[in-house]
Amino acid sequence: MNIWQNKNWGPMLLEEIEKPFKSNDYLFEIKFDGHRTLIFASPKEVIIKSRNLKDVSYLYPELQFLKKLVKGKTIFDGEIVMFVDGKPNFGKLQERAHLKNALKIKEASLNNPIVFVCFDILYEDKDLTKMPLLKRKEILNKYPDNDIFMKTKYIEGEGIKLFKEVKKAQLEGIIAKRKNSEYLINTRCDNWIKIKNYRVESFLVGGYEDISKNYVVTLYLGEYQDNLFHLIGKVNMAKKNPLYLKLKKLKNLKNSPFAEEFFGINYLKPTIKVQVKYIERTKSNNLRQPIFIKEEKRK
Repeated sequence: MNIWQNKNWGPMLLEEIEKPFKSNDYLFEIKFDGHRTLIFASPKEVIIKSRNLKDVSYLYPELQFLKKLVKGKTIFDGEIVMFVDGKPNFGKLQERAHLKNALKIKEASLNNPIVFVCFDILYEDKDLTKMPLLKRKEILNKYPDNDIFMKTKYIEGEGIKLFKEVKKAQLEGIIAKRKNSEYLINTRCDNWIKIKNYRVESFLVGGYEDISKNYVVTLYLGEYQDNLFHLIGKVNMAKKNPLYLKLKKLKNLKNSPFAEEFFGINYLKPTIKVQVKYIERTKSNNLRQPIFIKEEKRK
């Protein structure tokens, strides 16, 4: 087996910070909301691997066209994205990723293909990972864009400016990358940094799940819709937070305050509000990637 297949080609991972910044040492790209993917392509075969290196080639037959795009053994790093009305739609991508039937996968690949948004090249008949990022970008740029393969655009220095545009367009966020950075296989460091475009809202706590061996407690969050209290999401909070002791002192309800029943949680009267940041609401109106911020004090 060749090195481009048997080396541990785990993707380079990112640190995360909250605020965008401006620096001439970095280039800045849009963060596309999709599935991180490595593609191993040659004129004879195309192997598609997920972030955890699971082979998902069968899911995306439309990417087999890469056999015609490359001239030798090549490894691309990027994001598989489903666009709806010109914007990434993670929910639709999840629907596609969960298909099992070969005929349905084939039909989806023809009628509603994904896009591979490529932002790096790791191998082109030789290992490129020791090259600086800008040099790798130069090599990547010779591969033409089409309806299924699209290279990311970037700007240099102006991270704050790009983040403002991303917020306006309600996209997921931006990525900052050191211009001279090598590609560090399966390593997380601040050479690549993600800054997500979180939304912030307040929600009522309708219960909590307390697993004594853990250092966190799971809060069940809800909001009223048509006079019914519905679960909107669950978020973890550290038990060292003063709110945990406050919740423990409250009287538990016998019945669920939610329109739904849940097993093994402590129901509470929904009087306490907490502030949470999240990426988006899903099609079923649940919070995606919620993160606890703080208890909201009563005015």
